[in-house]
Amino acid sequence: MPQHRWISRSVLWTAGVLAAATLTACGGTPPASTGSAGTTTSAAPTTTAPAGTLTISPSSAAQLCDMIEPELSNFRVQGPTLGRISLNAMVHDWGLRNGGINGHVLADKAMIDRVTTESCPEVRTEALTALELPSLAAGLAF
Repeated sequence: MPQHRWISRSVLWTAGVLAAATLTACGGTPPASTGSAGTTTSAAPTTTAPAGTLTISPSSAAQLCDMIEPELSNFRVQGPTLGRISLNAMVHDWGLRNGGINGHVLADKAMIDRVTTESCPEVRTEALTALELPSLAAGLAF
């Protein structure tokens, strides 16, 4: 019976991500401005990104780590295949929550590894082990 619970949770998670993506694509609330016209940020960037890539704020990086950490046991139980699907859904959800950065993640999948290496290296290592991946970027299908 526990397996049914995991499958239901995965299906609900995927449906939620798809619904959020649909709403965003259909002209939902525009992403929050990330700077320029009179706004400043006092927090230092979390990642050391190559030139021309998006810099992730410390709060966004912490949010990604907070999303991955409770799922580590699910990754172990589900196995690498279902766990990678969950990772993809989680990264999509995180991107939507943070101003629609999915396009940046698509162009630079290694961003996820840079963010987690700097913000939560233990969580990243456990996720890599559970998902049997050399890097989190290797597990992203989008």
